[in-house]
Amino acid sequence: MAVLAPLIALVYSVPRLSRWLAQPYYLLSALLSAAFLLVRKLPPLCHGLPTQREDGNPCDFDWREVEILMFLSAIVMMKNRRSMFLMTCKPPLYMGPEYIKYFNDKTIDEELERDKKVTWIVEFFANWSNDCQSFAPIYADLSLKYNCTGLNFGKVDVGRYTDVSMRYKVSTSPLTKQLPTLILFQGGKEVMRRPQIDKKGRAVSWTFSEENVIREFNLNELYQRAKKPSKAGDSIPEEQPVASAPTTVSDGENKKDK
Repeated sequence: MAVLAPLIALVYSVPRLSRWLAQPYYLLSALLSAAFLLVRKLPPLCHGLPTQREDGNPCDFDWREVEILMFLSAIVMMKNRRSMFLMTCKPPLYMGPEYIKYFNDKTIDEELERDKKVTWIVEFFANWSNDCQSFAPIYADLSLKYNCTGLNFGKVDVGRYTDVSMRYKVSTSPLTKQLPTLILFQGGKEVMRRPQIDKKGRAVSWTFSEENVIREFNLNELYQRAKKPSKAGDSIPEEQPVASAPTTVSDGENKKDK
């Protein structure tokens, strides 16, 4: 399985890689990389090069070059973390029932401001994040249990809409622990979020379990308060959570779009 997964990922990426390599920038970068290896390792081209190796062998990498290559490899892996994610064993994409509205960079602000009597719990996620994929079925189950007229659940892909991540101060760096992030909005304003951010801008460790979300966000009380306007004669009928309810998706958004 450890060998099969990278091979499948490589075959899957061949069409996209071919389009990348057809661009002059990537083609020139590949040629320069190959030229460096040929000059550095192929005699007699490498015989005249300076070296800091103890054995004086000019046709092998010295310690300084090894450090530089390792640093560059780490930068390339971070910049292409989404492609590297395909080569790891990740949880399958959740495709079950849910009462969740998917936002893009334009619809999230419009929906939060549309009816300030509605309380929103919004998950900020990225498809390349293992933690987000693992939390997806838990969040879907919570939406089925607690969604009603005055309490709605939403999601926005900050890996795709980077301006949303900056607007709501959710870091998408793989070095931080801010994905996923849950934010509670009341009256169109942020009330609380998990994980919390300390004074140094770092995420405080927090476990995304169903019990923790229910307790920290006080979902039972929010759900009971959200149902009261309907019982008092509000013109909007109350929505009862239904286990087989269809997914709510905004215009232009799809769970399978990636």
